[in-house]
Amino acid sequence: MVKVSFSSALTQKEVKWDAKSLLPENTDPEAAKPAVVPVSRQQNQAWCWCMCLGLALMLSGVVVGGVYLFRYYSENGEVFVCGLQYREEDYMIRDEEEEVHVEFSSSHHLYLLEEKIRILQEEQVELINVPVPEFENGDPATIVHDFPRMLTAYLDLTLNKCYVIPLNTSIVLPPKNFQDLLTSIKAEKYFPQTYLVHEEMVVTERLYHVEQLGYYIYNVCRGRETFKLQRRDHILGMQKREVLNCRKIRHFGSMVVVETLICEP
Repeated sequence: MVKVSFSSALTQKEVKWDAKSLLPENTDPEAAKPAVVPVSRQQNQAWCWCMCLGLALMLSGVVVGGVYLFRYYSENGEVFVCGLQYREEDYMIRDEEEEVHVEFSSSHHLYLLEEKIRILQEEQVELINVPVPEFENGDPATIVHDFPRMLTAYLDLTLNKCYVIPLNTSIVLPPKNFQDLLTSIKAEKYFPQTYLVHEEMVVTERLYHVEQLGYYIYNVCRGRETFKLQRRDHILGMQKREVLNCRKIRHFGSMVVVETLICEP
């Protein structure tokens, strides 16, 4: 009987798996460890990012503020605070059949109308602020005469409503002419005398897309109810004696004081 035996050196050893056995040959176990960034370096990087973000925000604020100030001062124009003395009953102008008729009366009482006027020559726009009348009935208002768009907008500050109508160049001077007139009045240091022009407007419809009326009218009327106006005598079927709910705004855009009666049917 033959006995077969194996040498212990040829016996397969039990395989033991550990972290070192997974490393490739000629690899330093210490080199395989993940790099650890010092805490101070992480803090420096975070501080750098915060600093860059803060500088970016500051620069954007400076740019936006600069644009706003540039636009404000470029649009500021020359501001006049002046007034006109007028006779309310001496000259009463009516618009009948596209002709102007003048009627005289015996009253010689003078009224004074003061307002603040800002003229933008390049934009061809006149901005007028009418304060609360001291002695006469009427509403304070902000008025825009936009010559490029040929529109006039009235913001009735009492009602907080806007009204838009085509610009009447027969009673409103262009910006350059109006500025020359105001400069002359300011140089003479007196209130010239004039007369009162009456015009009666009726609200016809509401306007919803105020942004289409131009920057200056939109800037005055945005967020407010805005309506279209039409001359009363141009509306078919409307009688002169028909009673309407009306508000009065007086201002001047030339040597004539205009009383605009805004009525709602």
